[in-house]
Amino acid sequence: MARKIRIRLVRSTIGALPKQRATVRSLGLRKIGSSVEQEARPEILGMVKAVSHLVSVEELPTA
Repeated sequence: MARKIRIRLVRSTIGALPKQRATVRSLGLRKIGSSVEQEARPEILGMVKAVSHLVSVEELPTA
């Protein structure tokens, strides 16, 4: 089973570049404080790295 991570939007995207805003939206985040659970695949981790100044990430324990 793949690792899962929880991604939470902690900063506003108002001052961010349009490309970064699109990345945040494609991760499934809308408002500050919203969070999503995603599998830790390379494409997801790359998107998180691109907006790392706007989000916080925690690894979920495996069941």
